Amino acid sequence: MNQAPVSCIPNSKMSRPKKVIDEAKEIQNPELDLADKGIASFEEMPGLFNMLNITRLTLSHNKIQVVPPGLANLVNLEILNLFNNQIEELPTSLSSMPKLRILNVGMNRLGVLPRGFGTFPMLEVLDLTYNNLDESTLPGNFFMMETLRALYLGDNDFEFLPAEVGQLKNLQILVLRENDLVELPKEVGDLSRLRELHIQGNRLTVLPPEIGNLDLVSSKSVLKMENNPWVTPIADQLQVGVSHVMDYIRTETYRYVYNRHVSADRPPPPKTNDKSKKISRARQQS
Repeated sequence: MNQAPVSCIPNSKMSRPKKVIDEAKEIQNPELDLADKGIASFEEMPGLFNMLNITRLTLSHNKIQVVPPGLANLVNLEILNLFNNQIEELPTSLSSMPKLRILNVGMNRLGVLPRGFGTFPMLEVLDLTYNNLDESTLPGNFFMMETLRALYLGDNDFEFLPAEVGQLKNLQILVLRENDLVELPKEVGDLSRLRELHIQGNRLTVLPPEIGNLDLVSSKSVLKMENNPWVTPIADQLQVGVSHVMDYIRTETYRYVYNRHVSADRPPPPKTNDKSKKISRARQQS
């Protein structure tokens, strides 16, 4: 008798996801919430890939390491939340999902994205926060997602942002905080719909004058740029406020300062963030 509760523990843990799935099937619920269920593998969710009616799948705060290609069978899925797992790579098949609008794979261990990742037909929000990505790990078509409205790349390892970012014509939110960026491409200034730009906590010293094309200081706009080693004129303006920075970088005086700074070709500021202890770098504990 005393052994019964002990032997039941793994079984009850295994049955929890299955129970949720069975209940959802019974009432044809299009939203499936499996957050924080201790799930380590999709094998613990039998029948999931047959639930073609699902529009929202939440698997955040689990221990999932591998995402099988079969997840793309859920052709009606609009929202997929895989935040805070242990995923190191994603299947190429995800980007063929016809209705996916929101994909959250923040707080994982992604060190690379699959080839063809930019072919999502309807993706509007992509959250890749807190992974191990940099400019060399983005597939060539990454910036072809014309439907994208929000791109979260904070807490990764980018030193440069590819100029192709200017192709994201519908982008309204771009988050690049806490990377190792040493410069921004002038093409960011082509993002005419951009209303939020988060570049705090990088190694930026100057901004391309083209950033002045953007509306980042209206009441509904956000520009965060603190904790960078800015050149003195920008740092001085920032003390007064970001609107003063935007006014300043639109001046001929700044254009001269910028060109002089770029032509001097000084080495970039040293890295100050120790990323070796990032959760995303930790290996699976045995």
